[in-house]
Amino acid sequence: MKDDKPTEKSPFPVSAVILTVLITLITAGGAAHFLGYLNIPKSPGEDQLLIEDTQNAQLYTCGMHPWIITEESGLCPICNMELTPKRGEDASAEDTGERKIAYWRSETDPMDIRNEPGKDADGAALIPVHEDEIIAGVEIKVDPVTQHNMGIRTTVVEKGPLLHTIRTYGHITYDETRTAQVSPKFNGWIEKLHVDFTGQWVKKGEPLFEVYSPALLAAQEEYLIAHRQGNKDMLSSARRRLRYFDVAKTEIRAIEHSGNVRKTVTIRSSFAGVVTNKNAVEGGFVKSGTTVYTIADLSRVWVEAHIYEYELSRVSPGLEAEMTLPYIPGKVYSGKVAYIYPYLQRKTRDVVIRLEFENPDMELKPDMYADVRINTGTLEQGLIIPSEAVIRSGERNVVFAVRENNKFTPRQVTIGMSLDDGNVQILTGLAPGEIVVTSGQFLLDSESKLKEAIQKMMEAKKVESKETEEDDFFGDMEEDDFFDDMK
Repeated sequence: MKDDKPTEKSPFPVSAVILTVLITLITAGGAAHFLGYLNIPKSPGEDQLLIEDTQNAQLYTCGMHPWIITEESGLCPICNMELTPKRGEDASAEDTGERKIAYWRSETDPMDIRNEPGKDADGAALIPVHEDEIIAGVEIKVDPVTQHNMGIRTTVVEKGPLLHTIRTYGHITYDETRTAQVSPKFNGWIEKLHVDFTGQWVKKGEPLFEVYSPALLAAQEEYLIAHRQGNKDMLSSARRRLRYFDVAKTEIRAIEHSGNVRKTVTIRSSFAGVVTNKNAVEGGFVKSGTTVYTIADLSRVWVEAHIYEYELSRVSPGLEAEMTLPYIPGKVYSGKVAYIYPYLQRKTRDVVIRLEFENPDMELKPDMYADVRINTGTLEQGLIIPSEAVIRSGERNVVFAVRENNKFTPRQVTIGMSLDDGNVQILTGLAPGEIVVTSGQFLLDSESKLKEAIQKMMEAKKVESKETEEDDFFGDMEEDDFFDDMK
Protein backbone atom coordinates (compact mmCIF):
# COMPACT_ATOMS: atom_id res chain seq x y z
CA MET A 1 0.00 0.00 0.00
CA LYS A 2 1.26 3.31 -1.11
CA ASP A 3 2.00 5.86 1.58
CA ASP A 4 -0.35 8.74 1.08
CA LYS A 5 1.71 10.98 3.34
CA PRO A 6 2.55 14.11 1.43
CA THR A 7 6.18 14.49 0.44
CA GLU A 8 8.07 17.24 2.26
CA LYS A 9 9.02 20.14 -0.05
CA SER A 10 12.55 21.49 -0.28
CA PRO A 11 12.98 25.02 1.05
CA PHE A 12 14.74 25.93 -2.29
CA PRO A 13 12.69 24.91 -5.29
CA VAL A 14 14.64 23.68 -8.30
CA SER A 15 13.14 26.33 -10.59
CA ALA A 16 14.19 29.09 -8.24
CA VAL A 17 17.72 27.75 -8.07
CA ILE A 18 17.99 27.56 -11.84
CA LEU A 19 16.64 31.09 -12.22
CA THR A 20 19.11 32.37 -9.64
CA VAL A 21 22.04 30.71 -11.41
CA LEU A 22 21.02 32.18 -14.76
CA ILE A 23 20.69 35.65 -13.30
CA THR A 24 24.11 35.35 -11.67
CA LEU A 25 25.80 34.15 -14.87
CA ILE A 26 24.22 36.80 -17.06
CA THR A 27 24.96 39.53 -14.56
CA ALA A 28 28.54 38.39 -14.16
CA GLY A 29 28.97 38.15 -17.91
CA GLY A 30 27.53 41.61 -18.41
CA ALA A 31 29.74 43.03 -15.73
CA ALA A 32 32.76 41.34 -17.22
CA HIS A 33 31.84 42.67 -20.64
CA PHE A 34 31.35 46.12 -19.17
CA LEU A 35 34.66 46.09 -17.34
CA GLY A 36 36.46 44.77 -20.38
CA TYR A 37 34.85 47.42 -22.57
CA LEU A 38 36.14 50.20 -20.39
CA ASN A 39 39.35 48.93 -18.85
CA ILE A 40 40.77 45.89 -20.59
CA PRO A 41 43.24 47.06 -23.24
CA LYS A 42 42.89 45.90 -26.79
CA SER A 43 45.56 43.95 -28.55
CA PRO A 44 48.54 46.05 -29.65
CA GLY A 45 47.56 46.01 -33.31
CA GLU A 46 43.88 46.71 -32.75
CA ASP A 47 44.21 50.49 -32.25
CA GLN A 48 46.63 50.78 -35.14
CA LEU A 49 44.18 48.97 -37.43
CA LEU A 50 41.46 51.36 -36.32
CA ILE A 51 43.67 54.37 -37.09
CA GLU A 52 44.66 52.97 -40.47
CA ASP A 53 41.02 52.25 -41.31
CA THR A 54 40.15 55.84 -40.44
CA GLN A 55 43.01 57.25 -42.48
CA ASN A 56 42.35 54.97 -45.44
CA ALA A 57 38.57 55.42 -45.37
CA GLN A 58 37.33 56.51 -48.79
CA LEU A 59 35.44 59.81 -48.72
CA TYR A 60 33.22 61.15 -51.45
CA THR A 61 32.68 64.77 -52.42
CA CYS A 62 30.96 66.90 -55.03
CA GLY A 63 33.04 68.66 -57.65
CA MET A 64 30.67 71.65 -57.67
CA HIS A 65 30.21 71.80 -53.88
CA PRO A 66 33.45 70.63 -52.22
CA TRP A 67 32.06 71.13 -48.71
CA ILE A 68 29.72 68.18 -49.28
CA ILE A 69 31.73 65.19 -47.95
CA THR A 70 30.28 61.77 -47.11
CA GLU A 71 31.58 58.29 -46.40
CA GLU A 72 29.27 56.69 -48.96
CA SER A 73 28.82 57.27 -52.67
CA GLY A 74 25.61 58.76 -53.98
CA LEU A 75 24.20 62.02 -55.28
CA CYS A 76 24.93 65.55 -54.17
CA PRO A 77 21.96 66.86 -52.16
CA ILE A 78 22.35 70.26 -53.81
CA CYS A 79 22.90 69.64 -57.53
CA ASN A 80 22.13 65.89 -57.73
CA MET A 81 25.48 65.22 -59.38
CA GLU A 82 27.15 61.92 -58.62
CA LEU A 83 29.68 62.16 -55.83
CA THR A 84 33.29 61.41 -56.74
CA PRO A 85 35.98 59.82 -54.56
CA LYS A 86 37.97 62.43 -52.64
CA ARG A 87 41.67 62.28 -53.37
CA GLY A 88 43.70 60.99 -50.43
CA GLU A 89 47.16 62.01 -49.34
CA ASP A 90 50.22 59.87 -49.00
CA ALA A 91 51.66 59.45 -45.58
CA SER A 92 55.04 61.03 -45.22
CA ALA A 93 58.06 59.48 -43.67
CA GLU A 94 57.84 62.03 -40.87
CA ASP A 95 54.49 60.79 -39.56
CA THR A 96 56.22 58.69 -36.93
CA GLY A 97 55.02 60.57 -33.89
CA GLU A 98 58.36 62.33 -33.41
CA ARG A 99 58.41 66.13 -33.02
CA LYS A 100 60.14 67.87 -35.92
CA ILE A 101 62.44 70.80 -35.19
CA ALA A 102 61.69 73.85 -37.31
CA TYR A 103 64.70 75.97 -36.31
CA TRP A 104 67.01 76.88 -33.43
CA ARG A 105 67.05 80.14 -31.50
CA SER A 106 69.03 81.86 -28.79
CA GLU A 107 67.48 82.07 -25.34
CA THR A 108 68.88 85.54 -24.66
CA ASP A 109 68.75 87.07 -28.15
CA PRO A 110 65.41 86.39 -29.90
CA MET A 111 66.83 87.80 -33.14
CA ASP A 112 69.45 85.04 -33.32
CA ILE A 113 67.65 82.34 -35.36
CA ARG A 114 69.47 79.52 -37.15
CA ASN A 115 68.56 76.42 -39.10
CA GLU A 116 71.04 74.18 -37.30
CA PRO A 117 72.12 73.64 -33.67
CA GLY A 118 75.02 75.51 -32.21
CA LYS A 119 75.86 78.26 -29.71
CA ASP A 120 74.86 81.91 -29.58
CA ALA A 121 77.15 84.92 -29.16
CA ASP A 122 77.24 84.40 -25.38
CA GLY A 123 78.33 80.77 -25.76
CA ALA A 124 74.99 79.32 -24.63
CA ALA A 125 73.45 76.39 -26.51
CA LEU A 126 70.65 77.22 -28.94
CA ILE A 127 67.12 76.11 -28.05
CA PRO A 128 65.13 74.01 -30.55
CA VAL A 129 61.73 75.30 -31.71
CA HIS A 130 59.40 72.50 -32.83
CA GLU A 131 56.93 72.81 -35.67
CA ASP A 132 53.96 71.96 -33.47
CA GLU A 133 54.73 75.10 -31.46
CA ILE A 134 54.38 77.46 -34.42
CA ILE A 135 52.02 75.60 -36.76
CA ALA A 136 48.89 77.62 -37.58
CA GLY A 137 46.70 75.07 -39.34
CA VAL A 138 46.63 71.76 -41.16
CA GLU A 139 49.43 70.74 -43.49
CA ILE A 140 48.30 70.10 -47.07
CA LYS A 141 49.80 68.43 -50.13
CA VAL A 142 49.50 69.80 -53.68
CA ASP A 143 50.88 68.03 -56.72
CA PRO A 144 53.21 70.00 -59.03
CA VAL A 145 50.64 70.31 -61.84
CA THR A 146 48.11 71.86 -59.49
CA GLN A 147 50.78 74.15 -58.08
CA HIS A 148 51.48 75.42 -61.58
CA ASN A 149 47.77 75.98 -62.26
CA MET A 150 47.40 77.82 -58.95
CA GLY A 151 50.31 80.13 -59.85
CA ILE A 152 52.27 79.33 -56.71
CA ARG A 153 55.57 81.20 -56.43
CA THR A 154 58.11 80.84 -53.67
CA THR A 155 61.16 82.58 -52.27
CA VAL A 156 63.92 81.81 -49.79
CA VAL A 157 64.00 83.30 -46.29
CA GLU A 158 67.17 85.39 -46.20
CA LYS A 159 69.17 86.97 -43.40
CA GLY A 160 70.54 90.39 -44.21
CA PRO A 161 70.71 94.08 -43.24
CA LEU A 162 67.42 95.64 -42.18
CA LEU A 163 67.16 98.53 -44.64
CA HIS A 164 64.26 100.83 -43.87
CA THR A 165 63.76 104.22 -45.50
CA ILE A 166 61.25 106.62 -43.97
CA ARG A 167 59.29 108.51 -46.61
CA THR A 168 57.50 111.57 -45.33
CA TYR A 169 56.81 115.21 -46.03
CA GLY A 170 58.18 118.43 -44.59
CA HIS A 171 58.31 122.17 -45.07
CA ILE A 172 61.24 124.53 -45.28
CA THR A 173 61.65 127.14 -42.58
CA TYR A 174 64.25 129.62 -41.34
CA ASP A 175 67.34 128.61 -39.44
CA GLU A 176 66.57 130.14 -36.06
CA THR A 177 70.26 130.30 -35.18
CA ARG A 178 70.81 132.60 -38.18
CA THR A 179 67.97 135.01 -37.57
CA ALA A 180 68.42 138.46 -35.95
CA GLN A 181 66.43 141.57 -35.12
CA VAL A 182 67.43 145.22 -35.43
CA SER A 183 66.07 147.00 -32.36
CA PRO A 184 67.39 150.49 -31.38
CA LYS A 185 68.38 151.18 -27.78
CA PHE A 186 67.19 154.78 -27.88
CA ASN A 187 64.15 156.82 -28.80
CA GLY A 188 64.16 158.73 -32.06
CA TRP A 189 62.66 159.61 -35.42
CA ILE A 190 63.51 157.85 -38.66
CA GLU A 191 64.65 160.49 -41.14
CA LYS A 192 65.54 158.22 -44.06
CA LEU A 193 65.21 154.53 -44.98
CA HIS A 194 67.91 152.74 -46.99
CA VAL A 195 66.16 149.33 -46.82
CA ASP A 196 62.54 150.06 -47.53
CA PHE A 197 60.83 146.73 -48.37
CA THR A 198 60.51 143.20 -47.02
CA GLY A 199 62.52 140.53 -48.80
CA GLN A 200 65.43 142.83 -49.65
CA TRP A 201 68.85 141.26 -49.31
CA VAL A 202 71.27 143.16 -47.08
CA LYS A 203 74.94 142.68 -46.43
CA LYS A 204 76.74 143.02 -43.14
CA GLY A 205 77.59 146.71 -42.55
CA GLU A 206 75.07 147.96 -45.13
CA PRO A 207 73.08 151.08 -44.02
CA LEU A 208 69.51 150.41 -42.90
CA PHE A 209 68.11 153.81 -41.85
CA GLU A 210 69.11 157.28 -40.57
CA VAL A 211 67.68 158.36 -37.22
CA TYR A 212 67.52 161.60 -35.23
CA SER A 213 67.75 161.09 -31.49
CA PRO A 214 68.53 163.55 -28.67
CA ALA A 215 70.42 160.79 -26.86
CA LEU A 216 72.69 160.35 -29.89
CA LEU A 217 73.28 164.15 -30.11
CA ALA A 218 74.43 164.26 -26.49
CA ALA A 219 76.72 161.28 -27.03
CA GLN A 220 78.27 162.94 -30.11
CA GLU A 221 78.96 166.19 -28.25
CA GLU A 222 80.58 164.29 -25.40
CA TYR A 223 82.78 162.43 -27.85
CA LEU A 224 83.88 165.60 -29.72
CA ILE A 225 84.72 167.41 -26.48
CA ALA A 226 86.87 164.52 -25.30
CA HIS A 227 88.56 164.38 -28.70
CA ARG A 228 89.39 168.12 -28.66
CA GLN A 229 90.77 167.94 -25.11
CA GLY A 230 92.79 164.86 -25.86
CA ASN A 231 91.58 163.17 -22.70
CA LYS A 232 92.05 159.53 -23.57
CA ASP A 233 89.97 158.16 -20.70
CA MET A 234 87.05 160.47 -21.47
CA LEU A 235 87.40 159.76 -25.22
CA SER A 236 87.37 156.05 -24.65
CA SER A 237 84.26 156.36 -22.46
CA ALA A 238 82.44 158.49 -25.06
CA ARG A 239 83.36 156.12 -27.87
CA ARG A 240 82.13 153.16 -25.82
CA ARG A 241 78.81 154.95 -25.22
CA LEU A 242 78.27 155.41 -28.96
CA ARG A 243 79.12 151.77 -29.57
CA TYR A 244 76.56 150.72 -26.96
CA PHE A 245 73.98 152.66 -29.01
CA ASP A 246 74.92 150.38 -31.96
CA VAL A 247 76.62 153.25 -33.85
CA ALA A 248 79.04 151.68 -36.32
CA LYS A 249 82.79 152.37 -36.16
CA THR A 250 82.65 154.01 -39.57
CA GLU A 251 80.08 156.49 -38.31
CA ILE A 252 82.18 157.29 -35.25
CA ARG A 253 85.23 157.97 -37.43
CA ALA A 254 83.10 160.19 -39.72
CA ILE A 255 82.01 162.26 -36.71
CA GLU A 256 85.62 162.52 -35.59
CA HIS A 257 86.87 163.64 -39.02
CA SER A 258 84.10 166.21 -39.53
CA GLY A 259 84.50 167.66 -36.05
CA ASN A 260 80.79 168.54 -36.00
CA VAL A 261 77.77 166.98 -34.39
CA ARG A 262 75.55 165.31 -36.98
CA LYS A 263 71.77 165.63 -36.77
CA THR A 264 71.12 162.07 -37.88
CA VAL A 265 73.17 158.96 -37.38
CA THR A 266 73.13 156.06 -39.84
CA ILE A 267 72.33 152.65 -38.32
CA ARG A 268 73.97 149.80 -40.23
CA SER A 269 73.18 146.08 -40.29
CA SER A 270 75.35 143.80 -38.21
CA PHE A 271 73.97 140.71 -40.04
CA ALA A 272 73.79 139.45 -43.61
CA GLY A 273 70.55 138.04 -44.91
CA VAL A 274 67.05 138.74 -46.13
CA VAL A 275 64.68 141.19 -44.47
CA THR A 276 61.74 139.05 -43.39
CA ASN A 277 59.97 141.71 -41.36
CA LYS A 278 60.02 145.52 -41.62
CA ASN A 279 58.43 147.84 -39.08
CA ALA A 280 59.84 151.21 -40.14
CA VAL A 281 58.61 154.18 -42.22
CA GLU A 282 60.26 157.49 -42.91
CA GLY A 283 59.30 160.09 -40.33
CA GLY A 284 58.08 157.49 -37.92
CA PHE A 285 58.91 157.57 -34.24
CA VAL A 286 60.52 154.51 -32.72
CA LYS A 287 60.91 153.70 -29.08
CA SER A 288 63.85 151.92 -27.62
CA GLY A 289 63.35 148.17 -27.87
CA THR A 290 61.06 148.33 -30.92
CA THR A 291 61.89 145.77 -33.61
CA VAL A 292 62.53 147.71 -36.78
CA TYR A 293 63.86 144.88 -38.98
CA THR A 294 64.07 141.08 -38.81
CA ILE A 295 66.87 139.64 -40.91
CA ALA A 296 67.35 135.93 -41.68
CA ASP A 297 70.36 134.24 -43.25
CA LEU A 298 69.04 131.75 -45.85
CA SER A 299 72.38 130.25 -46.82
CA ARG A 300 71.33 127.34 -44.62
CA VAL A 301 67.72 126.37 -43.95
CA TRP A 302 65.80 123.99 -41.75
CA VAL A 303 63.26 121.42 -42.89
CA GLU A 304 60.66 120.27 -40.38
CA ALA A 305 59.66 116.72 -41.29
CA HIS A 306 56.91 114.67 -39.67
CA ILE A 307 57.25 111.02 -38.65
CA TYR A 308 55.03 108.58 -36.74
CA GLU A 309 55.60 107.46 -33.19
CA TYR A 310 56.60 103.90 -34.13
CA GLU A 311 59.39 105.28 -36.33
CA LEU A 312 61.07 107.19 -33.51
CA SER A 313 63.28 104.28 -32.50
CA ARG A 314 64.80 104.22 -36.00
CA VAL A 315 65.73 107.93 -36.16
CA SER A 316 68.67 109.62 -34.47
CA PRO A 317 70.65 112.83 -35.05
CA GLY A 318 73.29 112.54 -37.73
CA LEU A 319 71.36 110.26 -40.11
CA GLU A 320 71.60 111.10 -43.79
CA ALA A 321 68.46 112.58 -45.34
CA GLU A 322 67.43 113.39 -48.90
CA MET A 323 64.90 115.94 -50.07
CA THR A 324 63.21 116.58 -53.41
CA LEU A 325 60.94 119.43 -54.44
CA PRO A 326 57.95 118.85 -56.74
CA TYR A 327 58.69 122.10 -58.59
CA ILE A 328 62.36 121.21 -59.20
CA PRO A 329 62.11 117.65 -60.54
CA GLY A 330 65.21 115.52 -60.74
CA LYS A 331 67.27 117.44 -58.20
CA VAL A 332 68.08 115.81 -54.88
CA TYR A 333 69.24 117.81 -51.85
CA SER A 334 71.37 116.10 -49.23
CA GLY A 335 71.21 116.95 -45.55
CA LYS A 336 71.26 115.46 -42.05
CA VAL A 337 68.96 114.97 -39.11
CA ALA A 338 69.89 117.72 -36.64
CA TYR A 339 67.30 117.47 -33.88
CA ILE A 340 64.26 115.48 -32.74
CA TYR A 341 61.66 117.52 -30.90
CA PRO A 342 60.81 115.98 -27.49
CA TYR A 343 57.03 116.30 -27.85
CA LEU A 344 54.23 115.32 -30.24
CA GLN A 345 52.00 117.57 -32.29
CA ARG A 346 48.65 117.61 -30.52
CA LYS A 347 46.47 117.67 -33.65
CA THR A 348 48.38 115.42 -36.01
CA ARG A 349 49.82 113.06 -33.34
CA ASP A 350 53.20 112.90 -35.03
CA VAL A 351 56.74 113.92 -34.14
CA VAL A 352 58.65 116.73 -35.83
CA ILE A 353 62.30 116.19 -36.66
CA ARG A 354 64.59 118.97 -37.86
CA LEU A 355 66.77 118.54 -40.90
CA GLU A 356 69.48 120.93 -42.07
CA PHE A 357 70.29 121.69 -45.71
CA GLU A 358 72.81 124.05 -47.24
CA ASN A 359 71.27 126.62 -49.58
CA PRO A 360 74.04 128.46 -51.42
CA ASP A 361 71.94 129.20 -54.53
CA MET A 362 68.88 130.34 -52.55
CA GLU A 363 66.69 127.73 -54.27
CA LEU A 364 65.21 126.59 -50.98
CA LYS A 365 62.70 129.11 -49.78
CA PRO A 366 60.85 129.10 -46.46
CA ASP A 367 57.37 127.50 -46.43
CA MET A 368 58.11 125.30 -49.46
CA TYR A 369 56.75 121.76 -49.19
CA ALA A 370 59.23 118.94 -49.76
CA ASP A 371 59.36 115.14 -50.05
CA VAL A 372 61.79 113.71 -47.50
CA ARG A 373 63.56 110.35 -47.36
CA ILE A 374 65.50 109.31 -44.26
CA ASN A 375 67.74 106.28 -44.56
CA THR A 376 67.60 104.46 -41.22
CA GLY A 377 69.60 101.44 -42.39
CA THR A 378 72.14 100.14 -39.89
CA LEU A 379 74.37 97.11 -39.54
CA GLU A 380 71.56 95.28 -37.72
CA GLN A 381 70.81 91.89 -39.28
CA GLY A 382 67.49 90.04 -39.41
CA LEU A 383 65.27 87.62 -41.35
CA ILE A 384 63.69 89.10 -44.46
CA ILE A 385 60.77 87.90 -46.60
CA PRO A 386 58.45 89.69 -49.05
CA SER A 387 55.52 91.37 -47.34
CA GLU A 388 53.11 89.74 -49.81
CA ALA A 389 53.97 86.31 -48.37
CA VAL A 390 52.22 87.12 -45.08
CA ILE A 391 48.50 86.48 -44.62
CA ARG A 392 47.28 89.03 -42.08
CA SER A 393 44.04 88.13 -40.34
CA GLY A 394 44.18 90.78 -37.63
CA GLU A 395 44.74 88.35 -34.78
CA ARG A 396 47.70 86.48 -36.25
CA ASN A 397 50.09 86.47 -39.20
CA VAL A 398 50.56 83.29 -41.22
CA VAL A 399 52.97 82.21 -43.94
CA PHE A 400 53.13 78.90 -45.80
CA ALA A 401 56.46 77.08 -45.57
CA VAL A 402 57.35 74.61 -48.32
CA ARG A 403 58.17 71.08 -47.17
CA GLU A 404 59.41 68.03 -49.01
CA ASN A 405 57.00 65.84 -51.01
CA ASN A 406 55.05 68.88 -52.27
CA LYS A 407 53.68 69.71 -48.83
CA PHE A 408 52.87 73.16 -47.43
CA THR A 409 52.76 73.93 -43.73
CA PRO A 410 51.08 77.07 -42.33
CA ARG A 411 53.32 78.87 -39.84
CA GLN A 412 52.37 81.58 -37.40
CA VAL A 413 55.02 84.31 -37.49
CA THR A 414 55.82 87.49 -35.60
CA ILE A 415 56.38 90.50 -37.87
CA GLY A 416 58.94 93.20 -37.18
CA MET A 417 59.46 96.43 -39.08
CA SER A 418 58.56 97.14 -42.68
CA LEU A 419 61.61 97.21 -44.94
CA ASP A 420 62.51 98.62 -48.32
CA ASP A 421 61.55 96.96 -51.62
CA GLY A 422 58.30 95.59 -50.19
CA ASN A 423 59.97 93.34 -47.62
CA VAL A 424 59.21 92.75 -43.96
CA GLN A 425 61.25 91.56 -40.99
CA ILE A 426 60.38 88.23 -39.36
CA LEU A 427 61.09 87.88 -35.64
CA THR A 428 59.82 84.34 -34.96
CA GLY A 429 58.30 81.45 -36.89
CA LEU A 430 60.88 80.97 -39.68
CA ALA A 431 64.53 80.11 -40.06
CA PRO A 432 67.03 81.33 -42.67
CA GLY A 433 67.11 79.14 -45.75
CA GLU A 434 63.48 78.00 -45.54
CA ILE A 435 61.21 78.45 -48.54
CA VAL A 436 57.92 80.34 -48.23
CA VAL A 437 55.04 80.91 -50.65
CA THR A 438 54.70 84.44 -52.05
CA SER A 439 51.81 83.91 -54.49
CA GLY A 440 48.83 81.57 -54.23
CA GLN A 441 49.02 81.32 -50.45
CA PHE A 442 45.37 82.36 -50.07
CA LEU A 443 44.27 79.28 -52.02
CA LEU A 444 46.49 77.13 -49.82
CA ASP A 445 44.99 78.77 -46.74
CA SER A 446 41.45 77.98 -47.95
CA GLU A 447 42.39 74.34 -48.60
CA SER A 448 44.07 74.08 -45.18
CA LYS A 449 41.00 75.46 -43.40
CA LEU A 450 38.69 73.14 -45.39
CA LYS A 451 40.81 70.14 -44.47
CA GLU A 452 40.84 71.21 -40.83
CA ALA A 453 37.04 71.52 -40.87
CA ILE A 454 36.72 68.03 -42.38
CA GLN A 455 38.93 66.53 -39.71
CA LYS A 456 36.92 68.17 -36.95
CA MET A 457 33.70 66.94 -38.55
CA MET A 458 34.98 63.36 -38.79
CA GLU A 459 36.24 63.44 -35.20
CA ALA A 460 32.88 64.72 -34.01
CA LYS A 461 31.17 61.95 -35.97
CA LYS A 462 33.42 59.30 -34.38
CA VAL A 463 32.68 60.65 -30.91
CA GLU A 464 28.97 60.65 -31.65
CA SER A 465 29.13 57.07 -32.96
CA LYS A 466 31.01 55.90 -29.87
CA GLU A 467 28.51 57.59 -27.56
CA THR A 468 25.67 55.91 -29.45
CA GLU A 469 27.26 52.48 -28.99
CA GLU A 470 27.70 53.11 -25.28
CA ASP A 471 24.09 54.27 -24.96
CA ASP A 472 22.91 51.09 -26.74
CA PHE A 473 25.06 48.93 -24.46
CA PHE A 474 23.80 50.59 -21.29
CA GLY A 475 20.27 50.43 -22.65
CA ASP A 476 20.58 46.64 -22.90
CA MET A 477 21.70 46.60 -19.28
CA GLU A 478 18.50 48.25 -18.01
CA GLU A 479 17.06 46.13 -15.21
CA ASP A 480 13.45 46.42 -16.25
CA ASP A 481 14.15 45.38 -19.83
CA PHE A 482 16.19 42.45 -18.57
CA PHE A 483 13.44 41.07 -16.37
CA ASP A 484 10.88 41.67 -19.04
CA ASP A 485 12.92 39.52 -21.40
CA MET A 486 13.28 36.81 -18.74
CA LYS A 487 9.52 36.56 -18.35
